[in-house]
Amino acid sequence: MHLIVSQLSIDAADPTALARWWSRVLGWTVTDEEGDGEEVELAPADGSATGWLFLRVPDERRVKNRLHPDLRPPDGSDQATELVRLLELGATPVDVGQQDVTWHVLADPEGNEFCLLRSTPADLARAQAGPGEQPTG
Repeated sequence: MHLIVSQLSIDAADPTALARWWSRVLGWTVTDEEGDGEEVELAPADGSATGWLFLRVPDERRVKNRLHPDLRPPDGSDQATELVRLLELGATPVDVGQQDVTWHVLADPEGNEFCLLRSTPADLARAQAGPGEQPTG
């Protein structure tokens, strides 16, 4: 029997603000917002992914994340469109030494890195179904 991932916990200076920001990015719902703002949970309304739990911590982030989300543009959109949207929401470009790659490294308002990949789910499915090169980003 295997373990089940209950949620991904993310340290935050302001859990409420960060959960609301990610809610706009992912289109997910803030499902549990503890009254004192110490813990705020975010999850997709349809339960299609593991939820994220934002926890208040007193210390500042000092180094590059050891774990980060890779986000894929939804079908019907593309990387360039989503990049503009993310930047308008307040994401910032980050250089972590990635050099010449097909994805964009960005940071949320608290500096947590994430990547915006190039291919959509349909692009990825087509590449995996047929012969040829699979997209890497």
